[in-house]
Amino acid sequence: MAVRRASAAWNGGLLDGNGKMRLGSGAFEGPFSFKTRFEEEPGTNPEELIGAAHAGCFSMAFAATLGKNGFAPERVATDARVHLTKGETGFSISKIELHTEATVPGIDEAKFQELATAAKNSCPVSRALAALEIELHAKLA
Repeated sequence: MAVRRASAAWNGGLLDGNGKMRLGSGAFEGPFSFKTRFEEEPGTNPEELIGAAHAGCFSMAFAATLGKNGFAPERVATDARVHLTKGETGFSISKIELHTEATVPGIDEAKFQELATAAKNSCPVSRALAALEIELHAKLA
């Protein structure tokens, strides 16, 4: 199986430093800093990239689960909301909310929810992040 790579380099101290993150494929390279991570300055951050990975993985897992169960999805769109919180021991990711909307002809709401949950549980990124609360909000379009 494939081994995927990503890299990051940081220059300077925590508050005044900056860095770049890069996907091994070269499809993305972006700057990050304290302000892009903990404030609202434009740029990326590790949590945003985790969210993108989770949204992409779940969307594919849901499409696969639907297909294995005889449904042909037309579209699965997922938004991941990664909650970064500060506690007594520092910052941590406390929860990820997956908000997905899918167009799936011929499926009823109960089956749709059942298969969405199954996809969440089988998604490799969900399994990697199993220590977190992962909340799923699935809407049939």
